Amino acid sequence: MLFSIFLLLIATNLKAQERTSFRLMFWNVENLFDCKHDTLKNDKEFLPTSMRAWNYGRYKKKLANVARTITAIGEWAHPLLIGMCEVENDSVLRDITLYSPLKKENYQYVMTNSPDRRGIDVALLYQRGSFKLLDWEPLHISLPGKHSYPTRDILHVTGRIINGDTLDVFVVHLPSRLGGQKASEPNRVCVAERIKAAVDSLFLVRTQPKIIIMGDFNDYPENKSISEVLEAVAPPNHPEPHHLYNLLASKAKDRNFGSYKYKGEWNLLDQLIVSGTLLSPDSRFYTNETKAHVARLPFLLIEDEKYGGEQPFRTYNGIRYQGGFSDHLPVYVDFSVGASK
Repeated sequence: MLFSIFLLLIATNLKAQERTSFRLMFWNVENLFDCKHDTLKNDKEFLPTSMRAWNYGRYKKKLANVARTITAIGEWAHPLLIGMCEVENDSVLRDITLYSPLKKENYQYVMTNSPDRRGIDVALLYQRGSFKLLDWEPLHISLPGKHSYPTRDILHVTGRIINGDTLDVFVVHLPSRLGGQKASEPNRVCVAERIKAAVDSLFLVRTQPKIIIMGDFNDYPENKSISEVLEAVAPPNHPEPHHLYNLLASKAKDRNFGSYKYKGEWNLLDQLIVSGTLLSPDSRFYTNETKAHVARLPFLLIEDEKYGGEQPFRTYNGIRYQGGFSDHLPVYVDFSVGASK
């Protein structure tokens, strides 16, 4: 009898170990520039000779701040996938992965080389032991209008996760609201249409499409680029495999919830969007909206002296250096990973 109970406990423990956690995050790190001038880009704002006096010491502190945040979000284990935007070039990613406190985590990375005038790009960091890179490509954008400007490419990465499933990840940074929400909206709609076309192609070729779109949309969940073009709404009770769902849309209805604060109001600009396949508990790799969060870590926040409450602790307040982190809070989500068959 005791031996039977012992065998049952072993079997139960093995079954529990069949599923592990897979955490990914996205963060707009706000102007992660090195201190060197790129003659092809407008990066003079972040040089030692600029009004910001951006120097090597401040750059190293920024790298340490980014590493500290990633470590804190990882808790017991660092996130396996990290999407970033507003990174200047390959040099800063090499520094963050090889010469910051993250160096022991063996992160690899891929990034775009966009025509953005300031030289900022999007990137994906991944842990090679948990995500095997199969392919990646930048998706170029041509904005509408004869006075349009170059913008960031979309980064599409395909990889195999630890249970053998194929995962398609898009990292995005849509055009800003410069000039006003209404006037600038066609630019974000244009990028969203490019994302949707790429996703629809995957829906046709993937038997079980596992798609994640993460990034700074410069739009809220109810705006046209997300709710109409991508049709990424809050997950329903019975999600459809070939539809997109916004994991943070329901929480964003709370006026005190968001990743970015503007004129005293929190808003959600940073989205985590998944295909319906990833919302099925029957899948070997799945999540739900309760597993998605904005990282309100205490050290990422500072008192909002003008509007009250708290706000993101930025590197600069105007041109005054204050040594903070970013004007955005990171977002993250956990997936359950089943054993390979």
